Amino acid sequence: MALELKQHLKLSQQLIMTPQLQQAIKLLQLSRIELQDYITEELQSNPLLEADTTTFRDADSQRLQKENQELLRSKWDAYLETYGRDNTPYYEDDERPSLEASATKPEGLYEHLFWQLRMNDFTDKEREVGVFIIGNLDHNGYLTMDTSAICEATGCPEDVVASAIAKVQLFDPTGIAARDLKDCLHIQARALGLENSVVWSIIDYHLEDLQTKNYDKISHELGVSVDEVSRAAEIIVNMEPRPARDYSDEPPQYVVPDVYVVKMDGEFVIVLNEEDIPALRLNKQYQGMMTSSCTGKIARDYLSDCFKSAQWLMKSIQQRQSTLCKVTESIVKFQREFLEHGISHLKPLVLRDVADDVGMHESTISRVTSNKYVHTPQGTFELKYFFNSGISRSDGSFVASQSVKNEIENIIKAEDPKHPLSDQAIAQMLKVKGVKIARRTVAKYRELLGIVPSNRRKKHY
Repeated sequence: MALELKQHLKLSQQLIMTPQLQQAIKLLQLSRIELQDYITEELQSNPLLEADTTTFRDADSQRLQKENQELLRSKWDAYLETYGRDNTPYYEDDERPSLEASATKPEGLYEHLFWQLRMNDFTDKEREVGVFIIGNLDHNGYLTMDTSAICEATGCPEDVVASAIAKVQLFDPTGIAARDLKDCLHIQARALGLENSVVWSIIDYHLEDLQTKNYDKISHELGVSVDEVSRAAEIIVNMEPRPARDYSDEPPQYVVPDVYVVKMDGEFVIVLNEEDIPALRLNKQYQGMMTSSCTGKIARDYLSDCFKSAQWLMKSIQQRQSTLCKVTESIVKFQREFLEHGISHLKPLVLRDVADDVGMHESTISRVTSNKYVHTPQGTFELKYFFNSGISRSDGSFVASQSVKNEIENIIKAEDPKHPLSDQAIAQMLKVKGVKIARRTVAKYRELLGIVPSNRRKKHY
């Protein structure tokens, strides 16, 4: 059979992800902080973009602002005069240290340990090893390197390393530089003077039994009463298994809502939080250069590309905010009873419900609700919080899975600690309340809530 080449015309449709469309999709799923960073980067790279800092004030506002500035200036002059007479040095405006240079921060674990290292009696070699030990603690405060590795790294003999480790283990927080969990608990028990006690024996041989609350086995093997085991268990439970837990160099991260839902005159109003998000406008000077005959062709082409990019960015941000507002309005419409009465009235809701309501694709709703937070009369929640699967009731209606989780949590909080409820018992209690749920579903929700099984919740004291 002979082969031959032929040309054919074929008409077809194909979705092409243009750079502009990719940018718009990316902006939809950015969190508030990520959006601020993205806009800042665009302001630095695109000369056609600038932050719109224009503010409009009436005459009274301008007069009040001027009076406040004069009052502040007079107080500041008086402050400088007073401290000048006391010969206290002060800085000129260009010499004044920055706010970051004068701000305080919480003490971290390493600063706390190094301070104790300087304040304690160490030889020069021990101090050198101590610095190495502190620098090699893990995030829990444990020392995972063995003694021989420390000797090789520092060039110090084993007795010096052992002495340095023993001294560092006396530092605060108690249990620091332990080798493992058992060693950490031993250090804390030793600090309490509990060597050769029931506490010490449980740490040595029965930590797994303690975890499962098998007090009868511990009592039988140690030859002590269950009450003694219970008292010892209470002491161990109150020890800190991760000594470095309370020390962190990272500043706390606070959730800033993207949207506020406020009830006014019986209706819920959606207010976008646009604070700290720079308003953008086009730079008029560079716009003029685009059409000037004095500007070279290469420069005009570059400015033209920047102009189109700036216009698309401003349009994409506006579209993002508009879409976020529409999606939140739809969620509020579906979850009005939750906003009025709380979590027990949260309704089952899926992405398709909101997508059909606002006329968008489910993937768009998913992107809009990712990493976005809303402040409501019931508290601050991630937008994804309002999407829950439904669990059937005995009357044929449905209840949100999040409401069922909350009910399980409340049931466990109200149980008798000496006789905790099993998952099957909780399922029966929910059935009495009209919620049909299997035992394994109760177990799954309990694990998602971070609640241990009944045998580990039982308290003997």
